[in-house]
Amino acid sequence: MTTDSIKTDIVIIGGGIAGLWLANRLQQLGYNCLILEKGSFGGGQTVKSQGIIHGGAKYTLTGTLTKSAEAISQMPSRWRQCLAGEGEIDLTSVKVLSQHHYMWSTQGLGSKLTTFFASKALRGRVNKLSKKEYPTVFQNPAFKGDLYQLDEVVLDVPTVIQALIKLIQQSAIQLTKNAQINWQVNEQGTLNKIIINDQNHQLAISAQHFVLTAGEGTQDILNQLNFSTPQMQLRPLHMVMIKHPHPHPIYAHCIGAQALPKMTITSHPTPDGQWVWYLGGAIAENGLDKSTEEQIATAKQQIQQLLPWVDFSQAQWATFRVNRAEPKQSSLVRPDAAYSQTQSNVSVCWPTKLALAPNLADQIVEQLKALSIQPSTTPAVLPDWPNSPIVSAPFWQEYFDE
Repeated sequence: MTTDSIKTDIVIIGGGIAGLWLANRLQQLGYNCLILEKGSFGGGQTVKSQGIIHGGAKYTLTGTLTKSAEAISQMPSRWRQCLAGEGEIDLTSVKVLSQHHYMWSTQGLGSKLTTFFASKALRGRVNKLSKKEYPTVFQNPAFKGDLYQLDEVVLDVPTVIQALIKLIQQSAIQLTKNAQINWQVNEQGTLNKIIINDQNHQLAISAQHFVLTAGEGTQDILNQLNFSTPQMQLRPLHMVMIKHPHPHPIYAHCIGAQALPKMTITSHPTPDGQWVWYLGGAIAENGLDKSTEEQIATAKQQIQQLLPWVDFSQAQWATFRVNRAEPKQSSLVRPDAAYSQTQSNVSVCWPTKLALAPNLADQIVEQLKALSIQPSTTPAVLPDWPNSPIVSAPFWQEYFDE
């Protein structure tokens, strides 16, 4: 067995969107940083997200500006700056699926909600469209209702992961799923070092600070560290996917009388020229007790009612389940913003939303300043690790024939 030891400034455990964004920010600030991932980078919640950079519009369906909407309202502009090469991280290589997400109602909205969407609070974030401005998929005589354009870009998530890891590739440690990590905590509760055993290689890493961005795996790490707080909650989804040859993509929330969209649809191109429509929203949250067959039957019925002019006769259907890992809230409600809590030299984090990754990085940077953790004056000697970083493939590939 080969053994290496390394000392660095920051170790990030978890290579999803939160860890990758943070690693890029810290590297820019001069910190020596390592990011560790079991499996593939972005392969958990990140790649299974719909790629919508939310600006909070879907959290305003009650006709009020909620804390969730306020917390996320600045995220689209920050991401757009990065996509244009003018922001904190260069995302010019990322594929944009749609410059806007949309919101439609099958019936006219109530006067209160219509007035609220037109109010100063949401001006520029929610714009009602005329028929000539409709995306192609809605330019059908059978479409009735209102259509709004949101200031929310939709991204191809695997290309986001690729862009983020490209900038920090030398600092990424790819572990196998069988890798063993030993957490060495002293009597004062300080994490002295972690020792990794993986494929006849041992790596001992000490650092000024450790950051947990492991998503659903965070609770197991907290247990190993004997941290009683914070605690994690899981909010599950039963997502639906439809692969079909309909030529026009759709990126939209269908809204009704409830605070949660009936259905949120994004479209993802496939190598054979078709699209995978990816269905979230209420259908995913309400389908937890349904089997795959039952969930597909529900989706077929609902989407035919919502989009009766779309031909699904050649479609392939599939579902999968995914957990949203978040800090525990009373009654298991959705957290309002990104979350980070520091104990000793460990920060425990959940972004809660793909769009909030920059907000989480802001929090960690401020915590490091508060702890007087400064970048080292000399570069760290990086280990000669045998595994190159693996970027997650699109979530739908394993479910459909190409």
